[in-house]
Amino acid sequence: MGLGEAVIVAGVGCRKAISAAQVESAIEAALLHNRLAGNQLERIAVPAVKGTEAGIVAAAAARGVPLVLIAQNALEAADARTLTRSARSMDTLNVHSVAEAAALAATSSRVVRCAYTPVHWCLPICSRTVRPGRGLSIARQ
Repeated sequence: MGLGEAVIVAGVGCRKAISAAQVESAIEAALLHNRLAGNQLERIAVPAVKGTEAGIVAAAAARGVPLVLIAQNALEAADARTLTRSARSMDTLNVHSVAEAAALAATSSRVVRCAYTPVHWCLPICSRTVRPGRGLSIARQ
């Protein structure tokens, strides 16, 4: 990565037993929506408690990118920068959006504006897609 180039991170928030195909479909949708090539994704970030989810591990391995495990205190520190407000995420991991907090914690990004379409996207710094049982946010550093 050269000076001034964006670091692209996918933050994943999901229910237990997500498949690699489900993670991959969410990543592909987010990359496509943001007009990013698949090889621009540099890492996948998840809460540390999700670090052994087979589907997430397999998706990172298939893409050849590191899986970054985000500690609970780092998720909570990033929470103030999230835009989504999910009661389920708050009840589960004490953050408003697991996917957004993970993506933002893995970068130094700040969400600066938000655009809404049929799927919730936060541009240009962070974008989010929601599918049944999973959310995925893309953050750019």
